Amino acid sequence: MRVKNHRVEGIPYRAARSIGGQITPEIVILHDTAGRLTPGNSAAYLRDNPAGVSVHFVIERDGAIEQQVPTNRRAGHAGQSMFHGRRDCNAFSVGIEIINPGRMTWANRDARIARAWFGQTFGDTLGGGVDLAEITTPQHGTGVWMAYTEAQLDALDRLLAALFAGVPTLKDITTHWYVSPGRKVDTNPLFPLEHLRARILGRDDPAERAAEAQSEPVPTATMLRIKAQSGLNMRRWPSFNPNVIRAIPQGTVVPVIRSGVIDGRAWSLVLFDGQEGWIVDAYTQLA
Repeated sequence: MRVKNHRVEGIPYRAARSIGGQITPEIVILHDTAGRLTPGNSAAYLRDNPAGVSVHFVIERDGAIEQQVPTNRRAGHAGQSMFHGRRDCNAFSVGIEIINPGRMTWANRDARIARAWFGQTFGDTLGGGVDLAEITTPQHGTGVWMAYTEAQLDALDRLLAALFAGVPTLKDITTHWYVSPGRKVDTNPLFPLEHLRARILGRDDPAERAAEAQSEPVPTATMLRIKAQSGLNMRRWPSFNPNVIRAIPQGTVVPVIRSGVIDGRAWSLVLFDGQEGWIVDAYTQLA
């Protein structure tokens, strides 16, 4: 990907109805669509609606990206907002919408089924396409949140790399909740903002320090057997974001190095085929 004439090459461009005047973008603001997951549903609304809402890019659950506004033109994505004392973020930002239902509530806590504000329900299929977590933060309040897909975050990573390489005025990456505190809660608490900012902006990545702080060494004799029929992803960090190292086959027994509860789930740092990585304990058993 590369930016040429204020569009990102290799990404389909379908112009939004509401495109404002010229801007000099200095920040990227990340959003959740808080809508249905049906491919193209939110993109179509953002592209053509009577409310004047628009955005520069939309990222689907499968990682497909659509550009709707040139990077040097104003889009209506942030509303009332402020970044480091500067109001009207639409006047100096690129907006990226990520398909996600936003804050949900439990429809059935025991069965781990959540309900979105628009009535649709989603089941927690750990290791599959939907993963849910109940989290409370000062910025977001309490809610049930859906994890972003690895395809989405990988696509976002590549898009941001292209934008920061091709738009020299860009300086930072932030979220809707940061520029509109108390009014917005997107991106959700599962979004790896600091990890992403570290990769794109070259800053220290707190992921490794956080994982170590929230886990403890375990006895050297501790072993886990993988139960998941399709195998279990081993990850560089204990999160469902795009950091998969490889899959560990069902039935494999692996030694445990550290373990802990991180973001409401039990994780273990294990050794497999000469590599260390994190796995979710729910699909393992003691060997």
